[in-house]
Amino acid sequence: MIEVSDKAVTRRKRSWFTRDEVSVSIGKVASVHIKTGLVWSSVLIESSGGADPLTSHGHSKGDARRIKELIEDHQADDAKLGDEALRP
Repeated sequence: MIEVSDKAVTRRKRSWFTRDEVSVSIGKVASVHIKTGLVWSSVLIESSGGADPLTSHGHSKGDARRIKELIEDHQADDAKLGDEALRP
């Protein structure tokens, strides 16, 4: 499962006895790659910090596109806030 907020992208993965959670700050996301098969899509989110990319499999094509869209929207919002802070 991937969760996108205005602060970070978080991937949560559960198994029978463990739970794995990895987060990347929205500002540190370098790229979002969607690999689409016949039915399911995989999402690969690379960070600019050099850490291992977040990978999540089994998304519908629409959900994968929406994840990418949300990340790009939050990054654009952060860029606008940064530009406004630099104005006198």
